Amino acid sequence: MNAELWKNIEFAHPAFFWLLLLIPVLIWWSVSAGRKFQGSVKVSSLQGLKSIPVSWKIRFRPLLPALRIIAFAALVVAMARPQTSNTSENIDSEGIDIVLGIDISGSMLAEDLKPNRMEAAKKTAMDFVDSRISDRIGLVIFSGESFTQCPITTDHAVLKQQLMAIRSGMLQDGTAIGMGLATSVDRLRESKAKSKVVILLTDGVNNTGLVDPLTALEIAKAYKVKVYTIGVGTQGKAPSPATMPDGSVQMQMVDVQIDEPLMKKIASETGGRYFRATNNTSLQDIYHEIDKLERTKVEITSYKRFKEHFFPFAMIALAALLLEVVLRYTLFKRLP
Repeated sequence: MNAELWKNIEFAHPAFFWLLLLIPVLIWWSVSAGRKFQGSVKVSSLQGLKSIPVSWKIRFRPLLPALRIIAFAALVVAMARPQTSNTSENIDSEGIDIVLGIDISGSMLAEDLKPNRMEAAKKTAMDFVDSRISDRIGLVIFSGESFTQCPITTDHAVLKQQLMAIRSGMLQDGTAIGMGLATSVDRLRESKAKSKVVILLTDGVNNTGLVDPLTALEIAKAYKVKVYTIGVGTQGKAPSPATMPDGSVQMQMVDVQIDEPLMKKIASETGGRYFRATNNTSLQDIYHEIDKLERTKVEITSYKRFKEHFFPFAMIALAALLLEVVLRYTLFKRLP
């Protein structure tokens, strides 16, 4: 095994390593056993014995207990079962197709939300997109007419670019809620997703458009599209930019008018909910609530495969043990 492999090694039974504490006992036993076979002769001086050459058998005899210890250590490692693992995941996602329908009429420039309703709506929508990793999401904008800014897609980077690009004045002014809802539903008409959702955000009352809101509601029901509606705007009056006759822009306090009965009807009859956003925080909370209500079911099945590496150590133990036995009864055999 190479060094790189050892970085990822695991042991199935690491408790066997406690047996390595027996190695000092084996060393002591080997030394004691060797002394037991040594004889003793009393001489007056060792000076004459120094010139006698030491036999190679005597020099290499410690090889026998060393081989036994190597065999024992390798056997312990083999019993600890060194192994590497490979983990794979199978992700099964039950995706939801979502269309964001956002009002971009001139009244969305009112500054009761900061910096204004439109910018607040764009920011919270982008945060919502970031939280829906596995879903397909599209974008429809509407004012006096409606337009598909981005078809439903899993490329959320492109979707967010299209979100950032929207601004007031891109379409004829007005509030065509029916057109916005009808176009949003049309984006989901061919969807095969288990759940189809429209999040319709507006700050006004339907006052134009070729499709009546109630007709758009029936279309949504026919295609089983759930609609969450959001009314944006404070209670009472809100500061809103107005163009003066001389071309200058001045802030004026304008009545906030949202057709809440219509918004509630659309939501309730399609299985959704109506929300009112009076400030930035409540708008963020609304998207968080919708995010919780429409959770995508993601099942992750993890498979872990193990590859055993005990065999080389078992072979080392066997080879060392056999070599020790062969040497003991051949080259290092004791005379009877």
